Amino acid sequence: MHYPTQMKKRQRGLTMFGFLFVAVVLVVVAMLAMKLVPAYIEFFSVKKILATMGQESDIRSKGNGEIRNDFANRASVGYVTVVKPGDLSIDRSGGVPVITADYEFRTKLVGNVSLVVDFSASSDPNAAPVQVE
Repeated sequence: MHYPTQMKKRQRGLTMFGFLFVAVVLVVVAMLAMKLVPAYIEFFSVKKILATMGQESDIRSKGNGEIRNDFANRASVGYVTVVKPGDLSIDRSGGVPVITADYEFRTKLVGNVSLVVDFSASSDPNAAPVQVE
């Protein structure tokens, strides 16, 4: 009769409630990842476009309209849809134009609950991200 007590001591695993809890957590994490990954991919595309534009030698001679058109052309190739050329701010105070895009990504999660992420990208590699209040 020692066999059943030894079996109980060796049994390990998840209970049904533990399994359901883990499953719900994994579903929530997967849902957030499916919503956030495309936003971050697009952000890194915007960041790369602005960094490339900031390194061009003829950026000082371009006007604001030319810079915006150049961004629009590069954004269409890079599948950037959130940032429009009109959303760019161009600062010429330091001699070399610094192009900045501050924008937010908003997407629905469930019902009336939305997810909002603020992004800031700049052609200046030393630029600090803008603090949102």
